[in-house]
Formats: sequence, C-alpha cells, structure tokens
Amino acid sequence: MPNIYDPEYDVDRDEPPYVWRRARLGRAAGARQLGASLFRVPPGGTTFPLHAHLHNEELLVVVEGTPTLRTLEGERVLERGEVVAFPAGETGAHQLRNDASEPCSLLLVSTMLAPEINLFPDTGELWVRDYVPGTDAPPDAVDIHAPLPGDG
Repeated sequence: MPNIYDPEYDVDRDEPPYVWRRARLGRAAGARQLGASLFRVPPGGTTFPLHAHLHNEELLVVVEGTPTLRTLEGERVLERGEVVAFPAGETGAHQLRNDASEPCSLLLVSTMLAPEINLFPDTGELWVRDYVPGTDAPPDAVDIHAPLPGDG
C-alpha cells in the first residue's frame, strides 16, 4: 500500500534544473481515473518548465518544505499544507521550484485524460500526445513537440 511518508520512488530525473524523485502513488494504489505523484525536490531543483495542461486538471498539496510556485501572474512561496488547484487551460500554467535550503515534498493529483496538449509559455512550444500524462509512451504513440502557432 503506497504511503506519502514512506514512498517507493519509481522515477528519477537528474537533468538540471529538473531534478527530482517521483513516487507514482495513484498507479501503485490501483487508481484508473486519477493520478497522484509525490515529488521529492532537492534544493535548487525544479519539477518541470512553466506549463499548462489543456485537458487535465491538477491539484497540489505541499507535504513538506517551502516550494516557490510560478504562474503567469507571478511567484510566491508556498507553505507546508497549502493546496493549490491548476485548472485545465492556460490559466492553470504553473512551475514549481525549490529555492529553499531543505528538500520539499509535493503531492500532485490529476485527472488522467488523453489526448493531452501542453503549452510552454516560456519557449513558445506545445506538446501533443495521445497517451496519458505521467505514463510511459507506448511504442506507437503520437508524441509531437512543435512551436506554438503565431498570431494569425
């Protein structure tokens, strides 16, 4: 049975600034419609670039530490126990960094819908895929990274 206080991390990323460990708790618990991942982010680490999901909604629970949340409206430091929703669409764009001197643990719960399109405002890119975010791409997956279309 998965446990947020004694996680079994099954994915690691070490591509600075994207450095973290991930325990896919929803998968381990047998969830089918929801994803739940616990991220352990060391000082100086970032989960992902600033991004928005056009199809999936996410909910963040700060389990430990004081991560910095960046949105299209600015930045703020979050405290242990805070809960933040990232609705599907551009208004839900977010990035999580650990600017503190101690590691942080972040529980992210999400819908698990495919196909999915992600927008990356900083780079002007999009990512289109026909498989569920947070899962491994099947061999025949549609998995396209492309520039965002211009304004007309």
